[in-house]
Amino acid sequence: MQRTTLDNIAAIATAPGRGGIGVVRISGHGLTALAQAITGKTPAPRRASYASFLDADGSVLDQGLALYFPAPHSYTGEDVLELQGHGGPAVLQAVLQRCLDLGARLARPGEFTERAYLNDKLDLAQAESVADLIDATTAQAARSAMRSLQGDFSRAIHALVDELIRLRMLVEAMLDFPEEEVDELDLDRRNRQLAAVRAELEQVSSLARQGSLLREGAHIVLVGQPNVGKSSLLNRLSGEEVALVSDIPGTTRDVIRQAIQLEGVPLHIHDTAGLRESSDVVEQMGIARTRSTAEKADLILVLLDARHGLTPADQDILTQLPAAIPRLFVFNKSDLLSGDEFEIPVRGESFDSAQDRPVEPLAPTEHLYLSAKTGTGLDELRQRLLALIGWHQEAGVFMARERHLRALSSARSHLAHAAAEIARAELFAEELRLAQEALNTITGEFTADDLLGEIFSRFCIGK
Repeated sequence: MQRTTLDNIAAIATAPGRGGIGVVRISGHGLTALAQAITGKTPAPRRASYASFLDADGSVLDQGLALYFPAPHSYTGEDVLELQGHGGPAVLQAVLQRCLDLGARLARPGEFTERAYLNDKLDLAQAESVADLIDATTAQAARSAMRSLQGDFSRAIHALVDELIRLRMLVEAMLDFPEEEVDELDLDRRNRQLAAVRAELEQVSSLARQGSLLREGAHIVLVGQPNVGKSSLLNRLSGEEVALVSDIPGTTRDVIRQAIQLEGVPLHIHDTAGLRESSDVVEQMGIARTRSTAEKADLILVLLDARHGLTPADQDILTQLPAAIPRLFVFNKSDLLSGDEFEIPVRGESFDSAQDRPVEPLAPTEHLYLSAKTGTGLDELRQRLLALIGWHQEAGVFMARERHLRALSSARSHLAHAAAEIARAELFAEELRLAQEALNTITGEFTADDLLGEIFSRFCIGK
């Protein structure tokens, strides 16, 4: 995919604001002339040299280190010059402007990494992990992003593609023979290879889902009647007083968002206005936002008063929540109960005695008792939250994005269709091709079909 570009690009590579050190980075071709003009000398390749950074009239803009990496042995695969000086905004802008005056143009966002990708220094998944590493909000996420940057994710995808290619080669060879001439051993080999690639894809998908959780986190929404302790629970989970707590119903008028992390997984907790009938216009607006926020949640915590259980008012709230989103019933204020008052709560399908329908108990995994006031039950809640959003500690988790998950899901779907069409070799082969194509989008290998080259490269000489 290697592509060459004629223009040189420059940008400040360190964060905005004041700092001890600031870096201006230039990438392109023929940078020795630019380096000579700005430092007064040609820096030795891959060696830090102390230099003055000179303006057009020879005056000194700054002093620091110059590092020169000739192509192709650089991050971008092009000539790269780094000028490491003092980290003041004014001096960095002056050095950058000097580079622009010498013919470079201002780099677009992400253009250095884009050039690294175009020059085959990184594949697409690795290039994306650069941004993920920078944006990581937890140490666990940073480690996973680094695994992707080092190529763990890409190697897993390439291994899957290699297995698919071997399977496709076998199937294509079988297509050349009448059905009655296909050896039983080849059929068994085909079936075993399909089962193996599907199992490996499941493992990669599991690791990718964990990586996606580390990158995106999960949105958890607290809903319930006023004064059931939603704000108190938010404060407990976050470890600080982020929400106002009051005995007055309707205190929370808007959605309060707080980010926390559990075992390195970022969670976005949303405390919402209590759901009830209200004539207060402002409270009505808060209630409307509660419903809107709940529709976008990954998990809904339904808070109830442990002393009253699941009441008709709570049942009304449940009818307003999206049915497809997982929920956990949290019975708060357990500190106000005596030991013999704990009992298995019920769903309460109907509170109309005339219906006389049986009431189904909640499963143990669907509810828990806690006290936001004392902290009792908080550890169990934290573990339950991680389980419900799908997190489980797994070795080798790599960072993954939504598009990666969609590609993996598409590949899984095509392999499932392939298994269903295994008796019809042409359709089976086509589903395998589509699965390989979906996987190739992850690493950015968009070639229509490189199977022919792979097949002929394995032929005997003279065949």
